[in-house]
Amino acid sequence: MAVEINCDMGEGFGFYRCGDDEGLMPHIHIANVACGFHASDPVVMRRTVRLAAEHGVAVGAHPSFPDLQGFGRREMTMGRDELSAAILYQVGALKAFLDAAELPLNHIKPHGALYGAATRSEEVAHAVADAAEVYGVPVLGMAGTLHERVYTERGLAFLAEYYVDLDYDAEGRLIITREHEQKDAAEAARRAVRVMEEGLATSIDGRDFPMRADCVCVHSDTPRAVELARAVNEALRPWFA
Repeated sequence: MAVEINCDMGEGFGFYRCGDDEGLMPHIHIANVACGFHASDPVVMRRTVRLAAEHGVAVGAHPSFPDLQGFGRREMTMGRDELSAAILYQVGALKAFLDAAELPLNHIKPHGALYGAATRSEEVAHAVADAAEVYGVPVLGMAGTLHERVYTERGLAFLAEYYVDLDYDAEGRLIITREHEQKDAAEAARRAVRVMEEGLATSIDGRDFPMRADCVCVHSDTPRAVELARAVNEALRPWFA
């Protein structure tokens, strides 16, 4: 098995900063760049794309529900057509900056509440797939959920994720919080290695459950995210392609 580290980033807005993108770039392979609906703006998108290019980091789109005030972590009710249009709009905005930098769009990864909704709702998962089909790129998501079933049935490449800075419930479902808590870097690295070696992750109540990961994710807004990404990078190097 091979693995890459991805990071949700480019999440500043105007004069507001969110996360240390410059510090994170040397420790990741893939950047999931916010597209303006939960965070980011044109200047932030362009800056993040340029920063990724400097570090040889692949760039994908990180679209969300239109929820700037809630950072995209509040679930919304939107029909498939409206939602797919919103995703197309966001990916298209980021792709303009990628085209300007002569970089390809690497993938699409839904953000926050949109990501969670797509694990449970076929209509939401199909809306994501509708947009991804237009761009012909892989979609990142959680193995064993509607992400994997819907995207692969639609003929899309699918990359399974493991989160090093979020918890999982007793059924192995990702717990998406409005704010992220600081995690112990060494423990997070140990758990990431266990996923690669044993195919197991641990729930918040201490139970083991199956986990498959083509990539692991670190959030730029997690406290001390650079330290976390560095530790995970060092631990997972035997599995880098």
